[in-house]
Amino acid sequence: MIKLNQVSLRRGERLLFDDATLAIYAGHRLGLTGANGCGKSSLVALLTGNLAADSGAVDIPKSMQVASVAQHIDTVSSVALDFVVEGDEELIAARAQLQTAEQSAVNDKQGNALALAYEALEKADAYTAESRAAQLLAGLGFSASEQRRTVNEFSGGWRMRLSLARTLMQRSDILLLDEPTNHLDLDAIIWLESWLKKYRGALLLISHDRDFLDNVCTHIAHIEQQKINFYTGNYSAFEAQRAARLANVQAAYLKQQSSIAHMQKFVDRFRAQATKAKQAQSRLKALSRMESIAPAHIDSPFSFQFTAPDKNPRQLLTVANVNLGYGETTILSAVKMRLESGARIGLLGANGAGKSTLIKALAGTLDAMSGEIDGAKELNIGYFAQHQLEQLRHDDTPLSHLSRLHPQASESELRNFLGGFGFAGTMALSPVAPMSGGEKARLVLATLVRQKPNLLLLDEPTNHLDLQMRYALNIALQSFEGALVVVSHDRHLLQTVTDELWLVADGKVQPYPDDLDAYARWLLKSRGEAAALSKEQSQEAAASDTLNEASANSSAGLSAEERKARKREEAKLRQKLRPLTVRTKAIEKRIDSLENSASTIEVELTDSAIYDDENKDKLKKLLHKQGEETAELNALENEWIELNEQLEKAQQSLS
Repeated sequence: MIKLNQVSLRRGERLLFDDATLAIYAGHRLGLTGANGCGKSSLVALLTGNLAADSGAVDIPKSMQVASVAQHIDTVSSVALDFVVEGDEELIAARAQLQTAEQSAVNDKQGNALALAYEALEKADAYTAESRAAQLLAGLGFSASEQRRTVNEFSGGWRMRLSLARTLMQRSDILLLDEPTNHLDLDAIIWLESWLKKYRGALLLISHDRDFLDNVCTHIAHIEQQKINFYTGNYSAFEAQRAARLANVQAAYLKQQSSIAHMQKFVDRFRAQATKAKQAQSRLKALSRMESIAPAHIDSPFSFQFTAPDKNPRQLLTVANVNLGYGETTILSAVKMRLESGARIGLLGANGAGKSTLIKALAGTLDAMSGEIDGAKELNIGYFAQHQLEQLRHDDTPLSHLSRLHPQASESELRNFLGGFGFAGTMALSPVAPMSGGEKARLVLATLVRQKPNLLLLDEPTNHLDLQMRYALNIALQSFEGALVVVSHDRHLLQTVTDELWLVADGKVQPYPDDLDAYARWLLKSRGEAAALSKEQSQEAAASDTLNEASANSSAGLSAEERKARKREEAKLRQKLRPLTVRTKAIEKRIDSLENSASTIEVELTDSAIYDDENKDKLKKLLHKQGEETAELNALENEWIELNEQLEKAQQSLS
């Protein structure tokens, strides 16, 4: 167990924690949330020993191995695969032990040192180390050839992926991850999510990706007012609990209703129009979800909206048989798209597949190698890309930046506008140079909103944004009346602001007929991580293969008439066995469910609060449920064994 007891911490003159308390147990996957600057990264630094508390105690048992991602990688000439393998300290120690034993083997006539060294290597799974490292690298987007390149050959973002893979390679009891998805694309995030759900130690995770938090975390620790508040459940459960508390405040309730009314206005306005019906239906679905989580964000400092474009032609952009690339290298071929007002497209695809290349071409910053891209005369593009953050003038302030772009606007008007993006008061006059990535991203977004575009092209707009600003952007995009094309690894954003998905893969850009959940399943399956999804099909195929093999062996030397009779017998047998096969699959599905439930109950039972007097009824119910499900699990396992024995006997009857 990790425990913070009455911890206080200051950074400079700012008090981050005041008598804060937190306990993390093995099996907890804890999401750490709170406003920017509240102390999330400082808490991680406390746990790694890089910071010391001003008062109170941080208790981590000495026997527990703590793993965290190094934020900087020095010059490293080793190959990427070897760099990741070296993260396994137990393996490296075993290899060193073997080297020492081999050097002293001449004096060790009985070979005891060598025997012990080989035993240490086996214990460290030395013979699978490279394959384990290769799987980690593949999951994070490294091809087989890239795994053999030196670390120094990779850019900063890819080096951070290497650092993450090296950390995951470590044997740890506590895993600390501070924004691990910052340098990942959606494909890598889906893989990492799957990996973390299998991690057996205690996980502390900082992330601004709500779907990532939802799918990984079992608990949430929220920092506010110098305290750490502990919630059971994922991020959505936390929002619901916090919303219930905040909604009791009348001012909070009114602010929530204002946001909902703004979204409802769009639905009411366009629901009856045939050309807008699809968008309105999508907004209705989003509205139902937004309504439940809105109160949890009433204290957000961000609030803005897109005003209607001055002109909004129906046909905005046409892409006809376009080839895109750089130099003589073609990235995308024969691209065909037609963007009409109200289109809301999310682009899917692996990193490097060409999503940003397509966005650049649509924005007019990349010329087509061949083909035509035609825009309407009234086309007004709002384009967001990461490179724009660094192109901001360092001597600018948010106010001077907008004043230069909109000289006709008054200072008070621009100040009010900037306040919705978190640049209130003196922040509007602060220089750009020392701003964080999140602050620069907010300023670029403010510029886009102010220009009233009728086509928005967003390339990873949420990379540096916290959860509160992501929520504000989500709300604003709900009622945006122009067309939208977005690349984002934030699944919540894609799910709630887009109406259709397009897949960029294998040099093509094509509509994707399914949803994000289907995309995640397909991705995991294609990477060999979703064996459970094809378990039923593979078992059925195996059973069929067994029958076919038995049939082939037993039919040798039979006449044509006898073989026909044999096939009829096989068909009857398969029909007879079908109820057994169906029941076996149903049992396996129920066993998986019970095992997941058992894991959840075990986590709940590790929470010391469950044993408090006020939680006696809850504890009693948990223990009763555990007993009932354990008994059911045992009975199902016995039934499964019996059914499989019957299936085996039936199959053997054909041999």
